[in-house]
Amino acid sequence: MQTNLADFIKDSREGKEADDILRKCVHCGFCTATCPTYQLLGDELDGPRGRIYLIKQVLEGKPATQKTQQHLDRCLTCRNCESTCPSGVQYGRLLDIGRQVVEQQVGRSPVQQMLRTGLKELLPRPWIFKPAMRLGQAMRPVLPAALRAKVPEKKTTIAWPQTNHVRKMLLLDGCVQPAMSPNINSATARVLDVLGVQLIVAPKAGCCGAIRFHLNEQDAALDDMRRNIDAWWPFIEAGAEAIVMTASGCGVTVKDYGHLLAHDTVYAEKARQVSALTKDLSEILPEFESQIAVRMQGKITQRITWHPPCTLQHGQQIRGKVEAILRAAGVDVQLCADSHLCCGSAGTYSVLQPDLSYRLRDNKLEKLLATTPDAIVSANIGCITHLQSGTGKPVLHWIELLEQALH
Repeated sequence: MQTNLADFIKDSREGKEADDILRKCVHCGFCTATCPTYQLLGDELDGPRGRIYLIKQVLEGKPATQKTQQHLDRCLTCRNCESTCPSGVQYGRLLDIGRQVVEQQVGRSPVQQMLRTGLKELLPRPWIFKPAMRLGQAMRPVLPAALRAKVPEKKTTIAWPQTNHVRKMLLLDGCVQPAMSPNINSATARVLDVLGVQLIVAPKAGCCGAIRFHLNEQDAALDDMRRNIDAWWPFIEAGAEAIVMTASGCGVTVKDYGHLLAHDTVYAEKARQVSALTKDLSEILPEFESQIAVRMQGKITQRITWHPPCTLQHGQQIRGKVEAILRAAGVDVQLCADSHLCCGSAGTYSVLQPDLSYRLRDNKLEKLLATTPDAIVSANIGCITHLQSGTGKPVLHWIELLEQALH
């Protein structure tokens, strides 16, 4: 694709990156075949190729409009198109650049601005979000259906192991997961404890930065990333083997720290090392498959369907690992038809684009339930909560399944 970027951006870091990405696109349209919003809406501008054209026009100097913004907002950032693209177009990064430029030009309505500000201020701050979630859970029976869908039922929490091991790894606790589903991280610590690994949560680590970054508050997101690096660095220097991610949405972001902070002379090298140490949980446990197989054979008898989050299969390009771990444990695990498609959760998307989000959820659940599972497992808190709101079948993190069998 030929480009001629406008003066306002062509010599900037973002402009040079966008130009490189745009030039890789060959207009083939393979991406439209796997784009969830294009499949729903049938509009070229609601598919990756159309959005790339819109971003190109804006970066070349054509004024953005609210219509431009609407088409970009409708994108889930699922990055399915990146898995499909034969030319290696980094569409997700281009979208981040395009959205920020468009928002600077178009702005937001007061209602939209208030909603987005609320999300950016509430979700990344556990000290605010956790009490709010507890209040929501206490009032859940009387909440309106739309709000109740965002508030998972409170569960009895399991204890964090107190043993000490020679092998140590860091764990990102996250911002919303400890309030919405605290047993995910506890279950991870308990499983790894049995396998001889101690998980450590750095006290000053917090939100990975994804929420603010994808809501176009990118400078604040970079500050979130720097804070995490500072929190983890003493443990890394002390020999922590890895930074374990139990939410694939956080994992895909932390693995990108090295790129996002490459321009920061103070943090660039530390960010690169943090990204290199970051592993999804499914990248940690294959080392222990033989131990898991011995300990767990015959303990899980349910029929399980695995929902791979987009941030795992497309963002991190990790496929097959969770299924292999579960099968080593003797689990009857299935994949549904069109397992590559997004469930519609996509971070804050279900709040900002509820109609499309719930249509995608219902489509996904139809495919998942067609496999007649006893339970559905996934690897991202957003997917788990979103899917659970539409079905009475249990939806949980796959590590919770293993922990229940081990204890």
